[in-house]
Amino acid sequence: MKVLLIGGGGREHALAWKLAASPLVTELFVAPGNPGTAQFAANVAIGVMDFDGIEKFVRKTGIQFVVIGPEDPLAGGLTDRLQAMGIKVFGPTKEAAQMEADKWFAKEIMRQQSIPTADARSFTDAGAAEEYVRVRDEPCVIKATGLAKGKGVTVCARSSDALDTIDRIMRKKEFGGAGTRIIIEEILHGPECSILAFVDRRNIYVMESAQDHKPIDDGDTGPMTGGMGAYSPTPVVTDAILSTIEREILVPTVDGLLREGIEYRGILYAGLMLTSNGPRVLEFNCRFGDPETQPLMMRLQSDLMEVMLAVADGRLDEVELKWDPRPAISVVATSKGYPGKYSTGVPISGIASAEALPDVKVFHGGTRFEADGRSVLTDGGRVLSVTALGNTIAEAQNRAYEAMKMIHFDGMHYRRDIGHWAVGR
Repeated sequence: MKVLLIGGGGREHALAWKLAASPLVTELFVAPGNPGTAQFAANVAIGVMDFDGIEKFVRKTGIQFVVIGPEDPLAGGLTDRLQAMGIKVFGPTKEAAQMEADKWFAKEIMRQQSIPTADARSFTDAGAAEEYVRVRDEPCVIKATGLAKGKGVTVCARSSDALDTIDRIMRKKEFGGAGTRIIIEEILHGPECSILAFVDRRNIYVMESAQDHKPIDDGDTGPMTGGMGAYSPTPVVTDAILSTIEREILVPTVDGLLREGIEYRGILYAGLMLTSNGPRVLEFNCRFGDPETQPLMMRLQSDLMEVMLAVADGRLDEVELKWDPRPAISVVATSKGYPGKYSTGVPISGIASAEALPDVKVFHGGTRFEADGRSVLTDGGRVLSVTALGNTIAEAQNRAYEAMKMIHFDGMHYRRDIGHWAVGR
């Protein structure tokens, strides 16, 4: 099949790497792609939100299957548009993508289905939100309900922090229209985990567990980011806990969507907190996570294309996923200043040396080619992720950091403790 993958980040590099290995894929295109995807696919200079350009390319090239990586085109309805053309798509419709695009919509589904999550209130008026914070006078979590590239969540230890956050999101529009409505939640305590599942409307296939690190600095400190690293599996998710998550969270969520007349097909990603009272939902995403995808794809031994086709065709129950039993860990390198302002166009060296190590893969995120078409430059906040397998999580961690030390670009920043929760156990 001729396949088009939408996206250009580390997630898409990892997905393209697995798709290219499938005998079912005869030609693979990535729009817009990056220097990493160019190693085994044809990059196409089309933006992820250029729906007209994507439709024209699909018609011209005879694309038979489209995989949508990022959340923005999913929330914008790209799946609906392609399906109207008769094209098979991996990724939920616009209506189903509300599970990520509108956090309050997701909360309402959870309430209707009695799915365990944090108590919350929503506000569209900054003054009312501020009054609620003053009266409550407790630590809280404030979230922009729209898409904010993984940065729209702030943990507020004091009321003054919450008031400042409300001002930044609702008045100063730090996240644009994503902050038109906010959610103020109670703070939950416990280790976090990411559970991703393939969903084909009624069937659910839960993947191996993963855990990411969102704060920018070691010790889980500093501003929240889109993700500074991840590993799979996580020892905090036992078989019993995973069974509870599937039974009490994933199945009721899909059932709740069906009751609303919404057929969910694609990836359902649950970000969870494992509290003393059991798993609680922090958020839902409608696509593969980044950086969780990188260690998951390193461990996946099944044909990814076969699984995606099964999801699109509604026959997920016919496939079986096989995983490398070894753990994998991914460490993200960022540009200086991220998640705030950062510069781009900085030369990167050492990627080939890092990838020469056994069981190591460097996935490009925010990179681009120099004009010569050979040299690689930074082109984003999260520049690349070094991902490694090991017989133990500690071995995978050591291998990833050994490889990371071979890579250099001015201002390069990465956490030195990715996987510390698992190694500590």
